Amino acid sequence: MDSLKKQSSAVSDVGAWAMNVVSSVGLIMANKQLMSPAGYAFVFATTLTGFHFSMTALIGLVSNATGNSTRKKVPLWELLWFSVVANTSITGMNLSLMLNSVGFYQISKLSMIPVVCVMEWILHSKHYSDKVKISVLVVVVGVGVCTVTDVKVNAQGVICACVAVLSTSLQQISIGSLQTKYSIGSFELLSQTAPIQALSLLLFGPFVDYYLTGKLLASYKFSSAAFFFILLSCSLAVFCNISQYLCIGRFSATSFQVLGHMKTVCVLILGWLLFDSELTLKNILGMAIAILGMVVYSWAVEADKQTESKVSPLPKEASEENVELLKQQQQSDGSPLKDVELGKSQP
Repeated sequence: MDSLKKQSSAVSDVGAWAMNVVSSVGLIMANKQLMSPAGYAFVFATTLTGFHFSMTALIGLVSNATGNSTRKKVPLWELLWFSVVANTSITGMNLSLMLNSVGFYQISKLSMIPVVCVMEWILHSKHYSDKVKISVLVVVVGVGVCTVTDVKVNAQGVICACVAVLSTSLQQISIGSLQTKYSIGSFELLSQTAPIQALSLLLFGPFVDYYLTGKLLASYKFSSAAFFFILLSCSLAVFCNISQYLCIGRFSATSFQVLGHMKTVCVLILGWLLFDSELTLKNILGMAIAILGMVVYSWAVEADKQTESKVSPLPKEASEENVELLKQQQQSDGSPLKDVELGKSQP
């Protein structure tokens, strides 16, 4: 029975991760077509994210109304705080991409792994084995080799990158901690945070996009094809959001960051296949190193879980000490000492 439960859990974990990879890569490809000058030039990234959360919130409301999901109570102030952090992450990432070179932007994204590790150590006293640390380093090196190109730094860009990295790391840690704290499922949590994020992003998103691009949303000429890709982007974003909460709830923010770089590898390969992007020997070498690091990381985490699950038996000396302490307590308060307190079975 236990083996069947473990197999079922493993299948669910793989399914959640596969959904996240497929939906994330599909979302990137759809957004590339929607937002690129060669596509439909819809450059309003923050507002588009507001559309994403609007559809997610709508699906959450429908699910709650039809009884397919339950609504567990989470304090409003925690939902508001989480939404502020999440929206800061989105805005910070967009500003970082605008103000920094692609190389520095990729480095800032890579820095999320050690930042998440440090935050989990500070906030949750979480420790990592040497095997896990080495595998994380291998992943960072591999992704860095295949993605980092030119690196140009400026003061504004560094500030935006720091804000983006810190807020994104804190958001991902908070997803797991809120689910644990309130015993709430991933979809139930998402359905409560999505409306707040959607409303705030739709209110402030057009102003942020105007600052980033110098273009007004009202001036964009919608076509049926552009509208189709917006709907496709929103649909994929729903699966991406749900699977992100699922993965962090099942694994951890660190695992999500490490294994999430598989999406980077997939995007590079699909960009080469679909959009004639250049794929050099350096890219291929970096992807190979990154994949090796992800395999080693998965092995290291599983090995640590098995080590932690082994409970050492109580030493005989410790058992005898406990019995003596109980006897002393009985002598001091005069209460009868039951057989069960000594760990003995009744005759």
